[in-house]
Amino acid sequence: MFSKILIANRGEIAVRIIRTCQRLGVKTAIVYSEADADSLAVELADEAVFIGPAPAAESYLVMDKIVDAVRKTGAEAVHPGFGFLSENPAFARRLEKEGITFIGPNPHAIEAMGDKITSKEFAAKAGVSTVPGHMGLIEETGEAIKISGEIGYPVMIKASAGGGGKGIRVAYNDAEVKEGFPAVRAEAKNAFGDDRVFIEKFIESPRHIEIQVLGDKHGNAIYLFERECSIQRRNQKVIEEAPSPLLDEATRKKMGEQAVALAKAVDYDSAGTVEFVASGVDKSFYFLEMNTRLQVEHPVTEMITGVDLVEQMLRVASGEKLAISQDDLSINGWAVESRVYAEDPYRNFLPSIGRLKRFQPPPEGEIAGAPGTVRIDSGVREGDEISMFYDPMIAKLVTHGKNRDEALDTQLAALDRYLIDGIQDNIPFVATVYGQERFRSGDITTAYIKDEFPDGFAGVEPTQEQSVILACAAAFVHGVFMHRASQISGRLSPTPEPREDWVVILDKVHHEIKLKFAEGRAEIELDGETHVLETEWKPGEHLLEGLLDGEPFAVKFADRTEGYLFRHRGVALRALVCTPRSAELHAKLPEKEEADLSKLIMSPMPGLVVSMDVELGQEVKSGEAVCVVEAMKMQNIIRAEADGVVKAINVGAGDSVAADEVMVEFE
Repeated sequence: MFSKILIANRGEIAVRIIRTCQRLGVKTAIVYSEADADSLAVELADEAVFIGPAPAAESYLVMDKIVDAVRKTGAEAVHPGFGFLSENPAFARRLEKEGITFIGPNPHAIEAMGDKITSKEFAAKAGVSTVPGHMGLIEETGEAIKISGEIGYPVMIKASAGGGGKGIRVAYNDAEVKEGFPAVRAEAKNAFGDDRVFIEKFIESPRHIEIQVLGDKHGNAIYLFERECSIQRRNQKVIEEAPSPLLDEATRKKMGEQAVALAKAVDYDSAGTVEFVASGVDKSFYFLEMNTRLQVEHPVTEMITGVDLVEQMLRVASGEKLAISQDDLSINGWAVESRVYAEDPYRNFLPSIGRLKRFQPPPEGEIAGAPGTVRIDSGVREGDEISMFYDPMIAKLVTHGKNRDEALDTQLAALDRYLIDGIQDNIPFVATVYGQERFRSGDITTAYIKDEFPDGFAGVEPTQEQSVILACAAAFVHGVFMHRASQISGRLSPTPEPREDWVVILDKVHHEIKLKFAEGRAEIELDGETHVLETEWKPGEHLLEGLLDGEPFAVKFADRTEGYLFRHRGVALRALVCTPRSAELHAKLPEKEEADLSKLIMSPMPGLVVSMDVELGQEVKSGEAVCVVEAMKMQNIIRAEADGVVKAINVGAGDSVAADEVMVEFE
């Protein structure tokens, strides 16, 4: 085993690697950019080496700087994490030449499998079923349109060196290829320094299933079962689980053995993932690609197998034989992972950049009332900044239970207790998915989000159960404030008897209640039924959790000038507690008119203007591309929401823009 390694990465994966190294007694050094100088990973590592400006192309992707850092720290090996240089064969060869161990597969395996075009050719020769497509490189848009027509729409345009959902577009016609092909090349160039693109048939209603493999330098290889990663948005995984609700034992074995055969064919000697697209109808499957690195979603595999994949990577890289055989492995329970992203689900999931004014994750281990256990992998703390230069993931929330229902119920309980403020997050959306009957049934495909949320996410209406929880929570909070007011000293008259009859207004819906409040407890008669709420909540706390009629609950709370703001899963609403007469008057108030913003094109997030695609005086149709804004390695095409004529252009290519900055105005 190594005595010291260097981690050539950042964020949660760097912290994840450090945790395992600490357990094994291995010293860690880490590289960091200007944006990560005060990061959690830098704090936890034994040593840290500064390698330059925030853009990855000037820091984390510069091989010379990584090798330099190894020399400065005396590290024996480099763990690349995922992304950045993790699947770059030139980097693995460079380390080999320098006499530094690469904690990952050998350069030949990376080259054969890490490149999507080469890997498909290799897999086809090895007898692995592959998706129809054009494996050669495509140089220009006209050629891409011709090839797409020959394959048959829909097609997927993919960056050869892509990963993590970057550099992928699905096209259903020539026009979408014309628009998507150059966008994919640009994203690939910016994110990976490689603009090669290929096209393959897009299988509709597919399921994305991947097999975790592990090999050593002595010819041994095993598979650690599958992960289902079908819940994706813009080809970026959002929810992963292990095992898959689709597979039976026979299909699981067949996929696993095929993945191992492929790994052995390239002498694979580390942790890696063989990805398949599977049919939800007949369970047939096709090879997609092999990721020659640790995957973001590896924790769900660790939770059901008990195997620390980072530890195994370290042991294999140091020359040890695998101490685990295929027969040693079995599936223990069910695990589910949510990727908690810094993005605004109410604005088409656009990146949300800024400082974490509040970051309070749920407790790891057990949660009151939840049947399973919780694990959190995160690289941030309260007060840290989410930067525009890197991936928007804040944390990975992983839950484990004896079965799928237990894992999902624990996931919801944990999401209820996640407090994030200062930026937007995708927790309301993820919680909504977990609550849907279709998801709970396991009837999922990679088109799930598109099918279930065709018009985007705008929150959900509260269920009857949620209305009861929120109305009782509002009543209790009101009782706390009324009780505190009654205790103010210096009154000129005796304290009046506490009022019992109130009206709780939840987003214009009136609920008559009777409230009997005592410290830590309230009896609430709501719509003819009596409920008992017990909690230790105090003013100033932003999470109200306790028992309602003996059942655990948790809602997120914020005090407002008028009323209270509650959030529970996909529901966010304002609650007012007032007297019956005041409720009558509120019902008569006119509704506020919303400002007309249809003539303005505003930047939906902070970022960099890549191109401005309209001119002054140009007639623009609804849905037409106006400009492209890049943030967090993704290029976002900004479109007109209505027909109009361009009156003013306030920014140009190369300009930085803030969220809601007006870029283009229409007459």
